[in-house]
Amino acid sequence: MEKLSSGLEPSTVILTAVFILAATSMAFTQTFNFDKDKEGTVPQGWTATKTGKGDPKWSVVKDETAPSKPNVLKQSGEATYPVCIKDDTSLKDGFVEVKFKPVSGKEDQAGGVIWRCKDSNNYYVARANALEDNVTIYYTVNGRRTEKKRTSMKVSSNEWHTLRVDFQRNQFTVTLDGKKAIEWDDNTFKEAGKVGLWTKADSVTLFDDFSCGVK
Repeated sequence: MEKLSSGLEPSTVILTAVFILAATSMAFTQTFNFDKDKEGTVPQGWTATKTGKGDPKWSVVKDETAPSKPNVLKQSGEATYPVCIKDDTSLKDGFVEVKFKPVSGKEDQAGGVIWRCKDSNNYYVARANALEDNVTIYYTVNGRRTEKKRTSMKVSSNEWHTLRVDFQRNQFTVTLDGKKAIEWDDNTFKEAGKVGLWTKADSVTLFDDFSCGVK
């Protein structure tokens, strides 16, 4: 068999290329439970911000009901849309998941996740609301949120729930507590982006066991 200029036989080059391709497409998952972060601070590697106006307050606190003790991430301020972005993430296709507990709020009791986030004004968001008992998916473009699809589902206050979004190309599936809530197709944000957490207005919400990755 004729060798290439590198001295390797073609079959070796092909096998090496296949191995590299497989390695780069392997599944991976990152999970963040905030247990090593200092109480009263924004967790390391996260940016606490907002869409719109207001004064959000994201901080690590202890909570006896935490799914993974002792700490959770709490949002207790008020803003149009409080947002907390995981800095070192870049996902085009994959999933984002979090356990959340809506504690209080007269206007809203919401917990949400964002993905393909460019910045605090441009991202997809799916959220569950305990005051409205529904799950909704939106896109936010230049700071303006637009509702795209909604499903009625029971979301109990002061109980932990699991919200997850699987996203592949332009197809999105939202699940709440393991039950499919929404399927939606959209092409607004096509490129890889960051992932993170979201609430609305006066929602006081706890978050734990935030996961993201490629399946």
